[in-house]
Amino acid sequence: MRVIVVGAGVLGSMHAWQAVERGHEVVHLEREAEARGASVRNFGLVWVSGRAAGEELDTALRARELWERIGARVPDIGFRANGSLTAVRTEAELAVAEQALKLPDADERGYRLLDPQETRAANPALRGKLLGALWCARDAAVEPRVAQPALRAALSAGGRYTFLPGREVREVIGDRAVRDDHGDVHTGDLVILCIGAWTGGLVRELAPELPVRRVRLQMMQTDPLGEPLTTSVADGDSFRYYPAFAGSALERLRDVQPQPPVATEHKMQLLMVQRQDGGLTIGDTHEYEHPFSFDVDEAPYEHLAAVASELLGRPLPRIRRRWAGVYAQCTDTTRVVHREQLRDGVWLVTGPGGRGMTCSPAIAETTAELANL
Repeated sequence: MRVIVVGAGVLGSMHAWQAVERGHEVVHLEREAEARGASVRNFGLVWVSGRAAGEELDTALRARELWERIGARVPDIGFRANGSLTAVRTEAELAVAEQALKLPDADERGYRLLDPQETRAANPALRGKLLGALWCARDAAVEPRVAQPALRAALSAGGRYTFLPGREVREVIGDRAVRDDHGDVHTGDLVILCIGAWTGGLVRELAPELPVRRVRLQMMQTDPLGEPLTTSVADGDSFRYYPAFAGSALERLRDVQPQPPVATEHKMQLLMVQRQDGGLTIGDTHEYEHPFSFDVDEAPYEHLAAVASELLGRPLPRIRRRWAGVYAQCTDTTRVVHREQLRDGVWLVTGPGGRGMTCSPAIAETTAELANL
């Protein structure tokens, strides 16, 4: 078969990977010279720990397995099974972590509650005052800025893959062809549209009632830390944003430990992961109301830097860069992704939200199975 994939973010790249792996030819179109959306503006986390039981967790666990396989074949994506620590600094946060250990799927997630000494043994860079941490052995990381180019390079070596950047798809012709803004028509046996947060124009024409919303986030990256951050790190506010931690202990946390006003306003948690150059990627915020600001707000960065410094027990290195990004999320946030067959041979896949980097390999695998690739 000849498969036309539109969109070179992580979701589109994984659909291209699945098609080539199954023996098919792929033509891969991207409207930019290089993907520039949420797929490169994220932490690179393969995040299993907080996923909702059921389909979401199953998808994340399968994706984690696929990421590891792909990482063994494409080392440049920077896959590492580094696990994560959600730092616990108060008794209310400790109660949430203890309740998480009682989940029936706690072992699948690789949960273990560490005391302060065990936490520092697992990640010596965490020198701040802690009551311990919730360890998740299944969490991992990749390098978001280089993962997609690395995947394309590996695909190109096989001879059945063509990447065409700078091609915005303007029209879907019939059941299995698209026309780009150069006037070229690309015909195949299957068209897969992985359009990310681009929900206007052609996408609105094809799916006017698309059940997704756009979410904006702010993040930053530091100069090298000067020592290894051996795991990914979250703070206790992360418990508030991941469905696995729902329960009486979380309700009590919300009652007795309200977030600071800036964190409440910007719907914040701290996530922190070390890049291969030693710098730290730190975030994040969540903004849902349109229109989004065109600039970034300094107050969330100050809050995140303060929390990160407290966990590390030292000042952060110089902030090297700051950025904002937008991703597409299903309006029904319990859904892993919106996958829709628009026509015979034409599929639209979007809306994984903050799960995109984590779940994309498994989402693409399911699309391939549903489309009889």
